[in-house]
Amino acid sequence: MVEDAKRSIAFICPVCRQPVILERTAFQLAASGGRLPCPCGKSGVDIALMGHQVRLTVPCLFCEREHTVTCSMSAFLKEKTLAFSCANSGLDCCYVGEEEPVFAAMRRLEETVDTLESEAGAQGTFLNDMVMEEILEELRDIGLRDGISCTCGCRSWKLKINYSSVELFCAQCDGALKIPAATLSDIEDLCCKPILTIRGKKKK
Repeated sequence: MVEDAKRSIAFICPVCRQPVILERTAFQLAASGGRLPCPCGKSGVDIALMGHQVRLTVPCLFCEREHTVTCSMSAFLKEKTLAFSCANSGLDCCYVGEEEPVFAAMRRLEETVDTLESEAGAQGTFLNDMVMEEILEELRDIGLRDGISCTCGCRSWKLKINYSSVELFCAQCDGALKIPAATLSDIEDLCCKPILTIRGKKKK
């Protein structure tokens, strides 16, 4: 039955800047609707079922505002992938649909975001210069305490500065750890971590 079809809802959290993909059945959405939060608890998608229409309020990574969009109930339940875009940037901010195409769309969006952030970081421009400066100082302090290591056992690492994040890479296995560097809460979160652990890549 269409009513029991599973829908994947995906977005990139503008606060923790991590991809979020949630799965719900049509029955679950009809029964509870409401808010589908990011695991960090600081953003989420609001879904309201209104007869033959569905209204979504989604957080946007690019303009850091919420966008309200609507679609037909039929499209929401049957389309393989629905993409909702930020009017200011023209980039997608939310996907709804079947699991596989939604995951594929999110991978492409993450690659686009990484490219944009790398280009901005290379130019020395950041979303918030003060936050980036504080994040880099804190990372230097943690590094001086030998508090950065990888699960593969290596304690050597490389650093890449992006537009709104910093990435740590293991010098041995190229495992990566992304550190958000966009808001004051990102500074607070990092200051609470005396050590940082990079998740190493498993050998094939």
